[in-house]
Amino acid sequence: MTHPTPLLCDRDHSLLLMVDLQEKLLAAMGADERVQVLATTKRLLRAAAELDVPMLATEQYPKGLGATVPELKALLPTAARGFEKTCFSCCGAEGLVQALPTDRPQVVLIGIEAHVCILQTALDLQARGRQVFVVEDGTCSRHPGHKANALARLRQAGVTVTNSESVLFEWLRDARHESFKAVSALLKP
Repeated sequence: MTHPTPLLCDRDHSLLLMVDLQEKLLAAMGADERVQVLATTKRLLRAAAELDVPMLATEQYPKGLGATVPELKALLPTAARGFEKTCFSCCGAEGLVQALPTDRPQVVLIGIEAHVCILQTALDLQARGRQVFVVEDGTCSRHPGHKANALARLRQAGVTVTNSESVLFEWLRDARHESFKAVSALLKP
């Protein structure tokens, strides 16, 4: 499906990249931020599965920081590739850049921390010609000011900072979409 504006996220042209949502990293975030990022991530993972949006996931030094949070890992389809990394940008993870489908130029980013791995990944992907959407309610930092600074830098660099509900409705495009009820139900508390 070709959309009328290249500024909207399109389900047929995007993939979802979950960055470093690991046990020890998530535990270091504030309680409110942790709850919000978990809820947003679950919502986006379920919607991506419903709408056949490919998913990838990374883990930053899992030997020291633990594995991906089990409740999130359980929502990843078996086809979703995982990548271990030590560099902060996901583009440095062995094989990740090569795993990005060429017919999916849009990358929707969720994960932690906003001012480190999300920021560096977004800017690296953009430099590689990808259109990047950072989901504001799907990322956090230990210090809220660091997240705010990262989002401001990303906006200034031309990266789209969005929210999970916008992504879902842009993926759907129409209330007549066959998955509208299933996806919109994910927004209910």
